[in-house]
Amino acid sequence: MDTQAKNKFSLKAVLIFLVVLLVNVLLHGVIFMFFRDSTLNPLLTALAAVLWGVAGVYFLYLSFSWAVEQFPEQISRKILPYVFIGPAVLLLGWLLVLPALRTLYLSFFNASSDKFVGLGNYLAIFSDRLLATALRNNLLWVFVGTLACVAFGLLIAILADRSSYERIAKSIIFMPMAISFVAAGVIWKFVYYYQPGTEQIGLLNAIVIALGGEPQAWVTMLQPWNNFFLILILIWMQTGFAMVIFSAAIKGVPEDILEAARVDGAGEIRIFFRIIIPFISTTLLTVTTTIIVFTLKIFDVVMVMTGGQYDTEVVATQFYRQFFMYRNFGYGSTLAIVLLIAVLPVIYFNLRQMRKQGGF
Repeated sequence: MDTQAKNKFSLKAVLIFLVVLLVNVLLHGVIFMFFRDSTLNPLLTALAAVLWGVAGVYFLYLSFSWAVEQFPEQISRKILPYVFIGPAVLLLGWLLVLPALRTLYLSFFNASSDKFVGLGNYLAIFSDRLLATALRNNLLWVFVGTLACVAFGLLIAILADRSSYERIAKSIIFMPMAISFVAAGVIWKFVYYYQPGTEQIGLLNAIVIALGGEPQAWVTMLQPWNNFFLILILIWMQTGFAMVIFSAAIKGVPEDILEAARVDGAGEIRIFFRIIIPFISTTLLTVTTTIIVFTLKIFDVVMVMTGGQYDTEVVATQFYRQFFMYRNFGYGSTLAIVLLIAVLPVIYFNLRQMRKQGGF
């Protein structure tokens, strides 16, 4: 009887869970279609969507928690994590995995996606001169951008920890991380602004003129140096990220080891390279690979500043141009897959490093 009662109870719990799942799917689906087809004022629609986002998540939590509690305690304890992770995994699969598979599928077809061309688009990559320029620029972003962000971030982390104004300094340096790459591009567009034959309002040209120099079109005429001026925007944004992570790692170095090294006569430079760097090596690799991912898929800054013109093309802007402007869906999808293949090994390595640190 006990076994029958338990089975009956479990069956009832399963039915309750399925009903709760169905209600949530229908409810959120109807509300999604309402917002999608809404003719209300855009501001009111956005506000209502935000409010429903909060209320909807809370409703999901309450309803699924109640449904899981209907199972026997041993079962509910096991399935509870999967119940709450499940919607996020399904959403990621819908928004990331399915589009990636669709993109892979399109990469084997021609521009209008009505004729199978096999590996033709992938072979065309090797004869695309614009893509060769884009790959060269991407490598420039990877090496120069990553090296500068890591070096400056590490240097500032060391120096800021010795300052009595540590919090203020770190807050100011970290502040650019609070804005998007698009906003950063707009800000730096005013910094580099150049208008021939008229009074200069760009900050950099104003400084150059004040020092007795001639104004320059920094991101349009000074090729290939204009790429370095664009990379400077990445450095400005990501140095704060590197600094914060490095600072936390450096504070984790045992103080007694540092004191023992100083007692033995080791200088600060030797302590830095022989003790601090080995202790934070895992963090160093994690930050480096994270910034490499940013540089490989860089798009916003280049698009805002130059639109990929003036020899500043990168793979992401070339993909955008082929797919959305030229409507060459096959070749555009191929470029997206190439970019994905370039990024995935770095992400995998990054996840392994995070797992070693116990953070994943």
